[in-house]
Amino acid sequence: MERGPPRPCPRPPNARPRAVPASRRILEVSAFTRLYAGETNVGFVPHRRRWYIMSAIAVVICFLSIGIRGFNFGVEFKGGNTLQFPLGTASVSDVQSAVGGSGVPVESVQKAGSGGSGTFVVTTKVLSETELSRLRSALSTDLGPKITVKGHPLSTDDISQNQVSASWGKDITRKAILALIVFLIAVSIFISSLFEWRLSVGAIVGVLHDLVISAGVYSIVGFEVTPSTVVGLLTILGYSLYDNIVVYDKVRENSRGILGLARQTYSEAANRAVNQTLARSINTSLIALLPVAGLLFVGAGLLGVGTIKDLALVLFIGLASGAYSSLFLATPIACDLKERQQQYVELRRKVALRRAARARTAATAETGDSRGPARTTTAVLDRDADAVDALGDDTAAEPDRAPKPGAAPRPGSRPQRSGNRARPQQRRGGRPPHKRKR
Repeated sequence: MERGPPRPCPRPPNARPRAVPASRRILEVSAFTRLYAGETNVGFVPHRRRWYIMSAIAVVICFLSIGIRGFNFGVEFKGGNTLQFPLGTASVSDVQSAVGGSGVPVESVQKAGSGGSGTFVVTTKVLSETELSRLRSALSTDLGPKITVKGHPLSTDDISQNQVSASWGKDITRKAILALIVFLIAVSIFISSLFEWRLSVGAIVGVLHDLVISAGVYSIVGFEVTPSTVVGLLTILGYSLYDNIVVYDKVRENSRGILGLARQTYSEAANRAVNQTLARSINTSLIALLPVAGLLFVGAGLLGVGTIKDLALVLFIGLASGAYSSLFLATPIACDLKERQQQYVELRRKVALRRAARARTAATAETGDSRGPARTTTAVLDRDADAVDALGDDTAAEPDRAPKPGAAPRPGSRPQRSGNRARPQQRRGGRPPHKRKR
């Protein structure tokens, strides 16, 4: 007896509809899920001209500020004197009034630390022995009642003094520039050997962008440039490069064999790689920025430690700029250089023709013509298949065709039956009849 397909069990009319679990609904609509799964489609590479313009405007503003305003160099670069003494109960305004009464020009008055271990730091230009003695006497006279050291009022012997030559700052600057040049050369050789020179150009441009933005912010805002600032600038180079290497590795994975498939361009493969590593880039940037923000806002804002502030500030600016350049600059620049090669220009043409053929096929299948939709669709499919074969697509699927008489069988095909014996006629249900025993 012929069996029909199984019928679904009917639901009672008053049954409640099956509820979709809340966790499943959240997963289906959550943007964070698509982000961590690498399913986002942000146009990092397709909209690269927009990012180029934004970055160029920011870099031009930074260069103008550096050329017009310059930097506020610290005493280590300009040379001068620094005087330190305990805080006591005095305030910054008390120290400034005492310094003003001495008649000696002073660069800045800052508090370093708090409590019993905190000190005032008075920075001046290079002073003569007479000016230095007059300044120390004015400080001890005016601040003696408010600052006590070991039970006695502040004296001139309790004020420590250091003199820094301007040549020391110049030596630090020269060594920092030399270290930067060596770093850029080493990075170019490393990325060229690991990937290729076109990708190393994108990474170097991103690193230089981060340096210019960090230096420009210091010039615009007027922060003091100290040796800690130089150390911070050299530190952010490694972070920006590390993020670029991860993205480039994913680009290489997505673009492997892309020339033979001709299904997507190099820019599309690179943009998909950036989207797939987007969650990792965001997490890495946040993890790196949080402790630096703690140093900047807690250590410098509350404790008033100048060295920590100089180091944390340049790190914060550089890390934020590095996260931007690794996503919006390095990979798009590498794609621009890569797609100037003739083989990738030809790949772009093949992909465009393939997609145009698919679009024509889909449009014809929907509308049809006077000969009927079925015949038209078949004709267009045959024409598009011939066009793709002419482009050299090795992966285009060919329809199964019966072999010619006398030709060798195709690999993997079933052997044909010998003789002209006809197959037994199948039943309507699809099952062959049982053979009778003789």
